[in-house]
Amino acid sequence: MTRVFSGIQPSGDLHLGNYLGALRQWVAMQDDADAVYCLVDLHAVTVPYDPQELRTRTLDAATWLLAVGVDPDRSIIFVQSHVPEHPEMAWVLNCAATMGELGRMVQWKEKSGSRGDSVSVGLFDYPVLQAADIVLYDTDEVPVGDDQRQHVELTRDIAQRVNHRYGEGLLVLPKAVTPRAAARVMDLQHPTNKMSKSADSPKGTVLLTDSPDVIAKKIRSAVTDSGTDIRFDPKGKPGISGLLELMSVATARSIDDLCGEYEGQGYGVFKPAVAEAVVEMLRPHQDRYAQLSAAPEHVGDILADGAAKARTIASVTLARVKEAMGFLGR
Repeated sequence: MTRVFSGIQPSGDLHLGNYLGALRQWVAMQDDADAVYCLVDLHAVTVPYDPQELRTRTLDAATWLLAVGVDPDRSIIFVQSHVPEHPEMAWVLNCAATMGELGRMVQWKEKSGSRGDSVSVGLFDYPVLQAADIVLYDTDEVPVGDDQRQHVELTRDIAQRVNHRYGEGLLVLPKAVTPRAAARVMDLQHPTNKMSKSADSPKGTVLLTDSPDVIAKKIRSAVTDSGTDIRFDPKGKPGISGLLELMSVATARSIDDLCGEYEGQGYGVFKPAVAEAVVEMLRPHQDRYAQLSAAPEHVGDILADGAAKARTIASVTLARVKEAMGFLGR
């Protein structure tokens, strides 16, 4: 089967955009791929953070992955820092990566900004750790959005350089893929922006932990457009178009079908219908999350088992590379 790897940072509350844009795709991939899913806590410490929050958020993110349907019997789910091969492989790849490559990374330029010498080396170097995450599992495909394609291309370049120096085929060259049916979820208050956990728009972001009443209120209060017609026009009517996309993925119905059903009914009818659809879509996952949150030791056991499975793969890859590079065996 095709080996798929993906990771998520435990850096804050998960929201509807995370679920529809990524996590739901992770669940679907389990049906036809050998899936490896990682909570990348080592990446989370490249910027200032609170240690206790990191522990809490890592466990919480794992709980949500399980709640939405990631199945530890059909995939591997683990915490990055539980598998020491990740930082060791990152060092090996560091010796093949170049300063120029890392300096050209778009996200480095965006995140470092004008912070100058106060920026951590880890923030500059994290694309190499990301490359290590990927190649350790002989990954064939990495599902990413457009903003992460550059990172997969860097991974390919570094892996190819290692192969050229130490043996062709030593590392698998991964391919960036766009997940099927990935949903674009827009901010409810700023409908031309993607939904995010930014504090600038708390009313525009539906958190997975929001109660049904809060979810409904946020969607009913969503910024729409002048007029009352229900039609899909992302440029002219971004607010209502975003709600149509949301309704479509929540109900598995086409946008054309929804436009036909709600034609002439106005926003006062349509927005509550969207709210109800989203609430019902999330309800079973929220129920499962509540059950798992009451048994954190069970989630911990799953993560420990996942780390053990991950190490059986990662250790073989790392040993193969170290042998080819001439390191003395124990």
